[in-house]
Amino acid sequence: MKAIFGLLLVAFLPAYNVADPGDNAPINHVQVIGSHNSYKKAIDPKLFKILQKSDSLAMTKIDYEHSSITQQLDMGLLDLEIDVYADTAGGKYAHPKGLDWAPGQPAYDTEKLMTKPGFKVFHIQDIDFRSNCPTFALCLQELKKWSDAHPDHNPIYITMNAKDEAMKRPGFTVPDKFTPAIYDKLDKEIADNLGLDHVITPDNVRGKYKTLEQAVLHQNWPALKQAKGKFIFLLDEQAPKNLEYVKGHPSLKARVLFINAEPGTPEAAIYVMNEATKQLSQIAALVKKGYIIRTRADSDTQEARTNDKSSFDAAMRSGAQIISTDYYKPSTHFKSDYKISFADGGYFRMNPLFSTEK
Repeated sequence: MKAIFGLLLVAFLPAYNVADPGDNAPINHVQVIGSHNSYKKAIDPKLFKILQKSDSLAMTKIDYEHSSITQQLDMGLLDLEIDVYADTAGGKYAHPKGLDWAPGQPAYDTEKLMTKPGFKVFHIQDIDFRSNCPTFALCLQELKKWSDAHPDHNPIYITMNAKDEAMKRPGFTVPDKFTPAIYDKLDKEIADNLGLDHVITPDNVRGKYKTLEQAVLHQNWPALKQAKGKFIFLLDEQAPKNLEYVKGHPSLKARVLFINAEPGTPEAAIYVMNEATKQLSQIAALVKKGYIIRTRADSDTQEARTNDKSSFDAAMRSGAQIISTDYYKPSTHFKSDYKISFADGGYFRMNPLFSTEK
């Protein structure tokens, strides 16, 4: 019965005729488009050819790259994804093994940034390691510089993966595990390099309510005019890894990031549902309740290669507030016209689930 109701809800929505209440709208009443693995540079062609011989299908899935974070923000993207690896001692990722597998690649880490302690930013250890901002501190400093130059920008989501999975094949660098203490350092990195005055935190949203979810279900998200110039961080991990971030911080008290928390839990506010085509009615129902949902328009280069926008169309209709893509510009790695934006060519619009007929 719930599924039928959700489908009926979506069927009767005005798809694009969206009334604009302006900056008085709460942030969960808008939709934005952003990028996935936003820091990612292409794998050097010499290394890519060797890796492709070993596993051509897997390499097809990561055959893409992004403009710099500043360039993406200049375009108007309002969601970025940053993967972080813990490197407490420094040097753990200073010489990726892929450099030795394919001679003749461009020099790596000429400024010796990877030798210093701190969180590192790249996609996959030893294979896909080139980044437009190789350390998290540099990413944050770039965000702050851009934000300070554009103080009235709409709120920007920063989706984060805490990468600590070992590769299934032997010989690869084994990452450090994320613990509550490591997460404490992650919070501090954001506070030190971006400043908490630039961040909407779970405490800001919870307000007077006992739990974060209660606040969300009472529509306690800030209005756009209150969120100007700010960022919202989301830890996109599943249990039990995301629950390590909650330890000692029930309902995310005094934490900087939201977590990917399942509805019905005290920390629930932002939830990741990446299968928009299959989950359209469920996403729409949760959005109407007050949750912010993140979904994807495409993944693993699949939709872009076939110019298939069905997932993006479902994402828009679902009302998911955050839609991620690898293709805000057409690919330069294969021939395709696939490119994601809203109908007006932008990356921000009022959410059709909360619209009224004009």
